[in-house]
Amino acid sequence: MKATPHVLVSDRVSRRDFLKLSSLVAGMGGVMVLSGCGPAAQEPAGTSDDATDEPDADTAGATLGDGVTLRVGMEAAYAPYNWQVSEESEFTIPIENVSGAYADGYDVQVAKRIAEALGMEPVAVKLDFAGLIDALNNGQIDIVCAGMSVDPDRAQSADFSDSYIDDDIVMITTKDSPYASATTFADLAGASIMGQAATMFNDVIEQIPDINHMTPGETVPVVVESLASGTSDVITYSMLSVPKLLETYPDFVELEMTDKFEGSVMPDNAAIAKGQEAVLEEINEVINAIPEDERQQMWNDCMDRQPA
Repeated sequence: MKATPHVLVSDRVSRRDFLKLSSLVAGMGGVMVLSGCGPAAQEPAGTSDDATDEPDADTAGATLGDGVTLRVGMEAAYAPYNWQVSEESEFTIPIENVSGAYADGYDVQVAKRIAEALGMEPVAVKLDFAGLIDALNNGQIDIVCAGMSVDPDRAQSADFSDSYIDDDIVMITTKDSPYASATTFADLAGASIMGQAATMFNDVIEQIPDINHMTPGETVPVVVESLASGTSDVITYSMLSVPKLLETYPDFVELEMTDKFEGSVMPDNAAIAKGQEAVLEEINEVINAIPEDERQQMWNDCMDRQPA
């Protein structure tokens, strides 16, 4: 089992903008935006000089921080990956640095599984996204689970797990569209295609030749409405969010493309401080034990619960 994934270069800001600006859960709704700061972790067990002499790490003893409380760094403001609520439920964990608050979301569900495997109690630490890696290395938090993708810069500062969910960019049209049977980029010749402004969802359209690359919509609801009204022929969209979109718009259909966009895959990786290979291996075991269909169901459930 690999301990460190292949580094993927993705436009992290683009995915965040896409999900912050909209989500479609029985209609088109916005996402709440919050922020914060937080507490502490210790030197992880199993990283002393004498431990490195062992040829095979014993993952059964792997742990993070103080081995009791797993401090999970996140924004708690990036639904459906993570968000803040005021009531405790079976899906939440406490936010350690916000009194009376709890965190829910896809990242939280994965963090709970990791904590259970390590024999620890998870708590969220609410921080600005840009400060999460620094907080990890300063000992404020033990792990990052925050809708974060590994990239070359981040990989220099922290160790990243295998991805626990991967988003990608797909294309949507209407069932009665002349492009509904398109499988290649060439089949889309002449189509008017729209994506969201200032995101990968707009940028990748440049990879399709001989089409009308429309002025992008400022928000995802604007993009979706362009297809619903017939202003556009095709739109780009989040692969993970397609099931909810098709529930809301039964006349829409996803194109079954054999041609794929380059550089569009957006993984979600956990991060820990460097030099904890045994812990990283155990985290990867937890992640890889979650089947793809269960990951999608967890995502759908989080989309249903997320704030409107």
